Amino acid sequence: MITNERIKEIVNELTLDEKISMVHGTEFFKTAGVPRLNIPPLVFSDGPMGVRLEYNPADWDRPNLSDDYVTYLPCNSALASTFNRELAFDTGSVLGEEARGRGKDVILGPGVNIKRSPLCGRNFEYFSEDPYLAKELAVEYVKGVQQWDVAACVKHFLANNQEVGRLEVDTIVDEEVLREIYMPAFYDAMIRGGAYSIMGSYNRINGKFGSQHTHYLNDVVRDEWGYDGLIVSDWGAVHDSKEAAESGLDVEMSVTPDFDDYYMANPLKKLVESGEVSEELIDKKVEHCLILMNRLNMLDGERKPGAYNTWEHQQKALKVAEESIVLLKNDKAILPLDKKIDKLLIIGENGERLHALGGGSAELKALYEISPLMGIKKLLGGNTEVKYVKGYSRDIYRGNLDEKWQEKSLDMSEIIHVDNDDEAEKKMSELRVSLRKEALEAAKEYDHIIYVGGSDHVPGHDSEGDDRKDINLPYEQDILIKELLKIRPDMVIVLTAGSVLKMSEWIDDAHAVLWGWYGGMEGGTAIAEVLFGDVNPSGRLPETFYKDLSQCSAHAIGEYGSRDRVEYKDGIYVGYRYVDKFGETPQFPFGYGLSYTTFECEQGSVDLESDAYNCSVKNTGSREGKVSVLVYMKGKQDEPEKVLVGFEKVTLAPGEKKLVRVDITDGVIDGREYFAVV
Repeated sequence: MITNERIKEIVNELTLDEKISMVHGTEFFKTAGVPRLNIPPLVFSDGPMGVRLEYNPADWDRPNLSDDYVTYLPCNSALASTFNRELAFDTGSVLGEEARGRGKDVILGPGVNIKRSPLCGRNFEYFSEDPYLAKELAVEYVKGVQQWDVAACVKHFLANNQEVGRLEVDTIVDEEVLREIYMPAFYDAMIRGGAYSIMGSYNRINGKFGSQHTHYLNDVVRDEWGYDGLIVSDWGAVHDSKEAAESGLDVEMSVTPDFDDYYMANPLKKLVESGEVSEELIDKKVEHCLILMNRLNMLDGERKPGAYNTWEHQQKALKVAEESIVLLKNDKAILPLDKKIDKLLIIGENGERLHALGGGSAELKALYEISPLMGIKKLLGGNTEVKYVKGYSRDIYRGNLDEKWQEKSLDMSEIIHVDNDDEAEKKMSELRVSLRKEALEAAKEYDHIIYVGGSDHVPGHDSEGDDRKDINLPYEQDILIKELLKIRPDMVIVLTAGSVLKMSEWIDDAHAVLWGWYGGMEGGTAIAEVLFGDVNPSGRLPETFYKDLSQCSAHAIGEYGSRDRVEYKDGIYVGYRYVDKFGETPQFPFGYGLSYTTFECEQGSVDLESDAYNCSVKNTGSREGKVSVLVYMKGKQDEPEKVLVGFEKVTLAPGEKKLVRVDITDGVIDGREYFAVV
């Protein structure tokens, strides 16, 4: 690696034109290099569930070659359900090694925005409603990525918690609320995790656009936090050349091919030449670009080559998927199912649907993707007759975003879905009635039924650029599930989605319910393993599952969904903090998750010297299992009732008892009460 003094010398050797070429995109995912000084371009790629497929440099056509198939990782919400820092590191490591193997320098992830409302279309890309859980996993994720000479890019800074109006909405948030809820995951990922880059957001924050915000990018990130990493804009998030130049932003990227006309291209050059903007501001941005390159061994030194689509990566993806699945109900110990089943009926479109190539910029080409149907059939083998019926279907007008959606993404109204017309609605209704009838008739012939439903990555569901209208199960699934439960009360229900779905219409009648998230390329394998007992479920909910939106702070006492201005009136009372304060009883609380065994936790004590909570945990059941020990700090008056401050995951054999040490990374506070939950 070269010295910082040499970096400053290189900056002084550059012409103004060369400097300008380094601080804006000259392709959709690349800046310009300076060959005469051996400065390479910076190459970006989207994440975080895998390295995104290739696009042409200056249009949004796809080369459609076979060289950009990759490992498809479980979504960040699934990873958060594991409550496992080691798996966060492994996930980041897979992403980093595959990004390097694909020739990328910066992978645009992880997303660490707080899940303020379950309606946000990109919630599947984010970890949690809780800042502590989000930051602990983000730190390890970043470390995993960056061991491969690839920069993690933590996004989207700051207060980007909705997709509706994301390009212009002004989020009004008190500074103390930002620091307690919305900043910690960014701070820890950048400072503790050492993230080499961060991405600004589209939205305004208290009046100014996030990607050119002088207070948050300069006063907070650069001066207060002392951050010298790269700050890149979201694609198309810059609105003014002078403001961008004066902010801590280093690189402007966008979605249009007029690269020379970007705000930080020729317009910025003219401002420098006229004296309206100091060239020293540009020098600092170039310096940050070179610092990043130096950290990635791009300027001097041997760089790791990376690799993609390895067997080891697939196994790590499977491990995350296995530990992410949450057992929500298991009345009468219906699960795990016996593998010696003669006939099995699987109902539901998500039993067969593949999810990798959808969701917006999180899309990717998976080398393969195991559906739940395939996972179950390959686990059971040929001695079981497995029949599949669709049961429901997505709306006629719905589908994944158009392949070239991103070129229109600065006007999201052009790419989001439109409602069916009357004729389409009639056809859709007839189709659903027909599919339900087929499923109900088939159900009468089978003693064992697994329903696989939930959501998908179409616009208006779990997808970039738009939010959900509600938390209802789409496609009239509630009707189908209720009718099926009348025929087979012991039907097992598996749901796949990126955030909360309402279950109140049938949950009391259901006995066995699994939550599967978007589980990556081995998601179907993991679901089958849990259903039939090869894996004991250990996932826990990283967000509150509400019975109704009225239980969510953003909708009860805050504001949400305006395209112009949203005030965070709920303050720090987000997620379980709100539920606790106002005495709500959600469908399933934060941290909830069952197992095929049982655990007991003896309340322990804090160690002030080592900043840890120590307690004994025992497996009181008959199966080996993993359990997450969650440690909370009790609040005082005018504070949340409890706040997560630590967690640790352990494996226990039947009857085994362990003393578990849970580190409290923010430090134990003398005089405070702490307690553990398993």
